Amino acid sequence: MSYAYLFKYIIIGDTGVGKSCLLLQFTDKRFQPVHDLTIGVEFGARMINIDGKQIKLQIWDTAGQESFRSITRSYYRGAAGALLVYDITRRDTFNHLTTWLEDARQHSSSNMVIMLIGNKSDLEARRDVKKEEGEAFAREHGLIFMETSAKTAANVEEAFINTAKEIYQKIQEGVFDINNEANGIKLGPQHSPTNPTLPSQGGGQQGGGGCC
Repeated sequence: MSYAYLFKYIIIGDTGVGKSCLLLQFTDKRFQPVHDLTIGVEFGARMINIDGKQIKLQIWDTAGQESFRSITRSYYRGAAGALLVYDITRRDTFNHLTTWLEDARQHSSSNMVIMLIGNKSDLEARRDVKKEEGEAFAREHGLIFMETSAKTAANVEEAFINTAKEIYQKIQEGVFDINNEANGIKLGPQHSPTNPTLPSQGGGQQGGGGCC
């Protein structure tokens, strides 16, 4: 499948907040209740359409354990978007957001779009972090915010796609240098400056992940 742009994402946050489940729900539309701890980094990919253009999302799901933090840091570079995830039923995962955010901002491009996600919204009865607190944190730090449920798929599509829309908007505004792949954006075979409305059909993509 040909595409106009490739955007690289990284998913970050404490262990057990549902990072791998969010990725699986977005790429495979399924929920896996029992998931082994991510060791290092896992990978997924999916095509989406924004403004009539095919965009490939290449998503790196990172381990939340402290022992893997140095591996995670190496993936911040070259990411155009980050999903920073906490679990609405575990306040400690919310309290650790500041550390994750400092890490992300220190090791990534200053233009990286960060989406704050309060996951497990289906567990309302066990909620430990109010939605308003998530909204306030996002506002304070200039993030986009959304509550999701990897189990019911609520807002999962929107979280990944809205992040892509923000990146796409920054490209249109000239904020990202799209010729510098260190920004996490790659021009695809379908991209043509002289013909921006090139149709999305045709031109099979070589290689790439087997999950899209």
